[in-house]
Amino acid sequence: MSVVVLDSVLTCPVCGHAKQETMPVDACQWHYECEKCHTVLRPKQGDCCVFCSYGTVVCPPMQNPEGGCCSRG
Repeated sequence: MSVVVLDSVLTCPVCGHAKQETMPVDACQWHYECEKCHTVLRPKQGDCCVFCSYGTVVCPPMQNPEGGCCSRG
């Protein structure tokens, strides 16, 4: 059994502000507001959540060997 990493550093692509956040384990996070410039981040096309698009660690569902992200049905 592998260990799931719950902390990821999100970096805003607009202003470059980075902040460590704890990822939810039971849902994907589709919106995140940068606390510096207030840009609302959304997943890039093909990604399931903001952590997969802008984080240093992908979301917990994608860390699963089966890769079962909640937005992929």
